Amino acid sequence: MEAIILFDGYCNLCSGSVRFVIKRDPKGYFRFASLQSESGRRLLEAHGLTASRSIVLLEEGKLYRKSTAVLRICRHLKGLWKLLYILCWIPKPLRDRLYDVVARHRYQWFGKKDECLIPTPELRGRFLE
Repeated sequence: MEAIILFDGYCNLCSGSVRFVIKRDPKGYFRFASLQSESGRRLLEAHGLTASRSIVLLEEGKLYRKSTAVLRICRHLKGLWKLLYILCWIPKPLRDRLYDVVARHRYQWFGKKDECLIPTPELRGRFLE
């Protein structure tokens, strides 16, 4: 079983988060696609979304967004990161409000790339084309 993380390929925070997840996912549970890629757009459309400005997790046939996606990702990482999943007890509107603040300012705070993240040859198999 695997899950797919869709992320903003131009965002430095998002690309850094992908590298963070890869380092803590030695079993390769997660695969990745940028929201801007053809694969990313097809997956969104298949789940009734035309676009997304937030991280999206496709897991077990279900789509998760914003803070829920982040916490479900943490649940599968090695180390103490999986303990963050307990934050799901915080009501979703409160969690998503904090997520939205960071998402709204992510380019300003972390910067933006001119092109999407390009995986190294070793990691290319973890990314959808």
